[in-house]
Amino acid sequence: MSACLVRIVLLLAVVAGLATVDFATSSAHAWQWSDGPAETRSSGDVGQFRNRPRSTAARRHRGAERKSEGLVEPLKPARIAFSEEEQRLAHVPGFSGVRFWADSVSEFEKALPAAPGAWLVLSSGGPDGGYGAGFLTGWSATGARPEFSVVSGVGTGALTAVLAFAGPRYDKTLEKLFTGISAGDVFEARASRESQVDTAPLKREIAKAVTERLVADVAAEHERGRRLFVVTTNLDAGKAMVWNMGALAAPRDERALQLFRNILLAANSIPEKFPPVLVDVEANGRAFAEMHVDGGVSALTYLAPERYLFLGAGKRLPMSRLYVVLNGKAASEFVVVDRVGADILGRSISIVRGASARTELALLQQAAAAADAEFNLALIDPGFDDAASATVDPKYMNAVFERGVQDGKALQFAKELPFRRPRPVSQVSGDGSLAK
Repeated sequence: MSACLVRIVLLLAVVAGLATVDFATSSAHAWQWSDGPAETRSSGDVGQFRNRPRSTAARRHRGAERKSEGLVEPLKPARIAFSEEEQRLAHVPGFSGVRFWADSVSEFEKALPAAPGAWLVLSSGGPDGGYGAGFLTGWSATGARPEFSVVSGVGTGALTAVLAFAGPRYDKTLEKLFTGISAGDVFEARASRESQVDTAPLKREIAKAVTERLVADVAAEHERGRRLFVVTTNLDAGKAMVWNMGALAAPRDERALQLFRNILLAANSIPEKFPPVLVDVEANGRAFAEMHVDGGVSALTYLAPERYLFLGAGKRLPMSRLYVVLNGKAASEFVVVDRVGADILGRSISIVRGASARTELALLQQAAAAADAEFNLALIDPGFDDAASATVDPKYMNAVFERGVQDGKALQFAKELPFRRPRPVSQVSGDGSLAK
């Protein structure tokens, strides 16, 4: 466990260092940052970060330039201050049982389904998010995709999780969401004090995908006993929050629809690049708003509170099979790094995220073993060498989606760690599990 702690500390240190990096540019199309674990692929592609760190004075100067260009929005109203105790007691007015802290064992256990079954965990991944969408689409084509009793999603995996939970009939929507968009469908080049861009276009795309019908279908599946969990990071509390999306959808009214969409927007709000999402709450009769961003800030995946992830903890999840889809690669790749600060930082973060992914996957496998559940892992093969040229790169997103489809049709699952890809499995048992 000491190695795990070292990686966590290193990850926190690197992320803290992002405060010193300025990604401002006059062209939205020049941004190269992604929230996924993808590796830097060549010395010519500097990877996740392209702009060099600037001094505070330089950032202020650039901020003044953007302001003069009319790209910075007016100041937004100051937030209402609230206490840690009020945060602890906060709830979304008009809703009950729709969320819990990711580390709360008691609240997690209240939300669990009564009967065991297959669980699906979808990771964050930025531009690699299309892999999981493609994998599920290909899996559906085999006729062997099980009905999952629990589905969880982080980051771009949150969008996939909702549509996967609703069933294969939403596969076309899933495909369109990950292959039919461009940068203009995700953000507009309008900066503010809290973000580089405005995500009004992404909000519209989510609204197109998350219809009243979809929310009603999620509510119906929840009432059947299945569970859908989406993770955001509450920046005020500094903790991950899990949203029980089926319970949230249960009212089947306009408020439920809007909150459902806002949570998915928050789950994909990359800090500093995209604006955070404010969620209105109440505590002791006092109204205020919490600030939520991408759940990937807290972890790449979510299965259960930490106490369930360690052998010997005495906790056992009600699952018969665990399927994990990593939207990215877990193996390190060789690359000659340029002597440029941004390149060095980007490569370092890529390495840390890969190490974090491997640690999380090892813990998920331990949880499956403790539950006597079959462990199955799908991830992008190291041999897949296409590279994204931007945060939203339609060509790359289509390529990674198609790779996912191929792997899904071939049932490309690894069952053991380290991450060696097995030969394709063609036989599937009657209940949808892989033949042994």
